[in-house]
Order: sequence, then structure tokens, then C-alpha cells
Amino acid sequence: MPQLSQSLPTNRAFVVWFRAQPPGAPLAWDGRVEHVVSGQVIHFHSLEELVAFINRLLAGLPAP
Repeated sequence: MPQLSQSLPTNRAFVVWFRAQPPGAPLAWDGRVEHVVSGQVIHFHSLEELVAFINRLLAGLPAP
């Protein structure tokens, strides 16, 4: 397994929770995402909402 040459920056870390779905239910993008360093949180109901939140926060960070 190749080793990472740089550590992963914590200011780019997110925790994503997906709401449990009943067995056999169609896939649903429903849950909560938190930016680890800032503590900013949103509840999302679509993949687009999840990606938009992450992109918005990453856009405000300096390049690695």
C-alpha cells in the first residue's frame, strides 16, 4: 500500500452521517454533515445539498 507523503489536513475533514433507511427502501441522501474544525453543521436531503456545503467550506480554505 502506498504511503501518503503528506498528512491529511484536519481543516478539510468532514463527518457525514446518513439517516438509516428501512430495508428495501430506495436510496435516500438524507443526513447530517459537520465540518470538523469549524463545527459548522447542516442537515441535507440530497446529494447536491451535501456536495454544495462541502464545496462552500473548502472554497474558503487556503490551498494545501
